[in-house]
Amino acid sequence: MKASTELFVPGRVCLFGEHSDWAGSYRRFNSALTPGRVVISGTNQGVYARVGPRGDALVVRSTLPDGTTRGPVRIPMTSQALLECAESGDFFSYAAGVAYTMLTFYNVDGLEIDNYRTDLPVQKGLSSSAAFCVLVARAFNRVYDLKLTVRAEMEAAYQGEILTPSRCGRMDQGCAYGRAPVLMVFDGDLLTAERLPVGSPMHLLVADLNGSKDTIRILAELNRAYPFAEDEPGRRVQEYLGPVNAGIVDEAVAAIRAGDARRLGRLMNEAQAAFDEAMIPACPSELEAPRLHAVLADPTVRRLVWGGKGVGSQGDGCVQFVARGPEARAELAAYLKTAHGLECFELDLAPAARVRKAVVPVAGFGTRLFPASKAVKKELFPVVTPDGVAKPVLLVIVEEALAAGIEEIALIVREGDGPFFEEFFSGRLPPAYGNHLSEKQRIYAERLREIGRRITCIAQSTQEGFGHAVYCAREWVGDTPFLLMLGDHVYRSDTETPCARQLLDAFKRTGGRSVVGVYPAPLRDVVHYGTVAGEWVDSEQRLLQIGELAEKPSEDYASNNLVTPGVDSGHILCISGQYVLTPEIFELLGREIDADAREAGEIQLTTALESLRKTSGVFGYRIAGRHFDIGLPEAYVETVAAFRR
Repeated sequence: MKASTELFVPGRVCLFGEHSDWAGSYRRFNSALTPGRVVISGTNQGVYARVGPRGDALVVRSTLPDGTTRGPVRIPMTSQALLECAESGDFFSYAAGVAYTMLTFYNVDGLEIDNYRTDLPVQKGLSSSAAFCVLVARAFNRVYDLKLTVRAEMEAAYQGEILTPSRCGRMDQGCAYGRAPVLMVFDGDLLTAERLPVGSPMHLLVADLNGSKDTIRILAELNRAYPFAEDEPGRRVQEYLGPVNAGIVDEAVAAIRAGDARRLGRLMNEAQAAFDEAMIPACPSELEAPRLHAVLADPTVRRLVWGGKGVGSQGDGCVQFVARGPEARAELAAYLKTAHGLECFELDLAPAARVRKAVVPVAGFGTRLFPASKAVKKELFPVVTPDGVAKPVLLVIVEEALAAGIEEIALIVREGDGPFFEEFFSGRLPPAYGNHLSEKQRIYAERLREIGRRITCIAQSTQEGFGHAVYCAREWVGDTPFLLMLGDHVYRSDTETPCARQLLDAFKRTGGRSVVGVYPAPLRDVVHYGTVAGEWVDSEQRLLQIGELAEKPSEDYASNNLVTPGVDSGHILCISGQYVLTPEIFELLGREIDADAREAGEIQLTTALESLRKTSGVFGYRIAGRHFDIGLPEAYVETVAAFRR
């Protein structure tokens, strides 16, 4: 149980695919319908809270966007009390509904939630109620370490909200995925969700139209077309929410991946035009939306944007635009305020931070390879690469990082070893030595010196474990994500993409969440490695949301607690020795060091990763390739034999 933690959950904007979420659910009754496809994005704004355990009650206090405070209210943590509050529809009914769901399915104790700040506008189509429901579900998950995935948190939030008089869709709960854009597919009762990498920054603006719309009426009129259309207007509704929408959404996904703001704006224009043609006749009183269309047609607005469309259920609720840049967005917001009296909210679609730096710890003693490691550092043991060149293991690792696009590499070395490694990479060969090299080898010697310009050596004064070694790089890394590679592992990709590059690409897919490389290992091997378990978030079973990390667990613990669905029987996912980590890891490692929280006498990285998993989430990525561990004599023999082929 976690004593206290900070949480933030954003609102959500439906960029494309409004109404297709519930339309896709009708495939339960009519398989000829097209699955619904929606692209949403978390907003810049959201709800902030401090949460902690609270015995036998749910205690909630909430601060609204205008600064006024509601509560605190105390609701007994019993099924009857929570359900009565949820069904009452009062201000705290959402919290009670989600708490009822968590109590029913997970048998949790009470919770205290101080929602001390809310900058997310309420009742503006940005899913403020869903954001609060996700906040409550996540609070229970984090405080009681339930190891729920984002998808499970989203489902708990949805089940809790529908206990209230509110009638939301599962799309609303997509704010659980954070600020990254997400593709959601609705096929009957099946929902799949995928975070979308953003190719380049895109600057959107959402504006409150200050109008009125009857969402219940819109939904009632549009639902008349389902599950079977009985007239031409109904068929047009099904056509738009089915194949027309699917085509637009697929193009929008490609535009987001490419970072093509112009194309994304054009698609918004096309989506709005197609929506108007097909959907207005089904509910003209609400969807003719004079305010929305007046703003979209404003010449000044059109000069500043690539395109725009309605938000949510459409009508005169909110409008969204893809601005032509940050300056144009600022000008647009000012114009909409003065000319139309609209309040605006910025929305940024941003790529994950670029990973430019790598850290490679090489300060270990290599005791498992003694006495050879007394003569030669284990990171310098030789392997022969497929091109027939004999290289130290460390050089193979460094070249893998550079091939993946890394620009700078820090070696964490023992005190006094810096000059040795610097000489290896940057030193000139004595003439008597160099004259005996072939032309090809002399060229490679210059290549080594070029690599040396990218190398920095950082001393670890005392060897206090892998986590301590990583912590030594905190100032050099700074406030950026970084690639971490073990100094005694080498890799062979099954594709043309290096293993490290695969992991960097996975980091982008997660929207900038920490990712560790994983592979299935026989159960007998888990006592040597960090291990993980979780749930796959893609159909290829490559990307995994991790539910637990454990450092060198026993076979018994692993077989009972660390089994991942889809992994071959008798195998457990182990960490392959490559990581892309966000800088939050340094704060967590610092806490371990300050508290002298050691395992087997050392500061462990896996312990800090487990803490990071609970607060921010950590993903695993099953690398398409093999990894070779030279840290054991038998493994080194196998590596030398296999790596050459």
